[in-house]
Amino acid sequence: MAQKRILFIVGDFVEDYEIMVPFQMLDMVGHHVDVVSPGKKTGDHVATAIHDFEGFQTYTEKRGHNFTLNANYDDVSEEEYDALVIPGGRAPEHLATHASVLELVQAFSRANKPIASICHGPVLLAAAGVISGKKVSAYPACQADIVLAGASYHTLPMTGAITDGTLVTAPAWPAHPAWIAQFLEVLGTKITR
Repeated sequence: MAQKRILFIVGDFVEDYEIMVPFQMLDMVGHHVDVVSPGKKTGDHVATAIHDFEGFQTYTEKRGHNFTLNANYDDVSEEEYDALVIPGGRAPEHLATHASVLELVQAFSRANKPIASICHGPVLLAAAGVISGKKVSAYPACQADIVLAGASYHTLPMTGAITDGTLVTAPAWPAHPAWIAQFLEVLGTKITR
């Protein structure tokens, strides 16, 4: 398997499981993973939030861990990477206000490189204007953003994921097994037992 270089774009209050689990999984199978945030550099951290499903009409939120960034945002460009990951949480709302983040997401999309996004992450894809005509899943509260961006919103079980070409999306962290497996397939990563 050829090692892929994968970029994560995150911000404060990224969902804890949606950054930590895919970061560790992609690293574990041998890919190089860089995590960046606008205005931050290597060694800085982002605060995470834990979203949980406890029987209420929507998720609850608790303070998570600090996640240490391992690359400088100002030094990255699409050309250096094979794929992009956009986790959820509240961070995508903030990230969508940065023109440079939108331009970076657009560059990955124009290059038809694999993009994996989960939960509220597709809100950033919608803001970047890169999902028109695509099949997309996200946290149900994001449905209007997805539809207004011209995508076909797919309601999936919280454990489901959907792939449309090089785009892999899912509704929330309970979908990690399906979401990460589909992303690995798009990357061409072969896992054998």
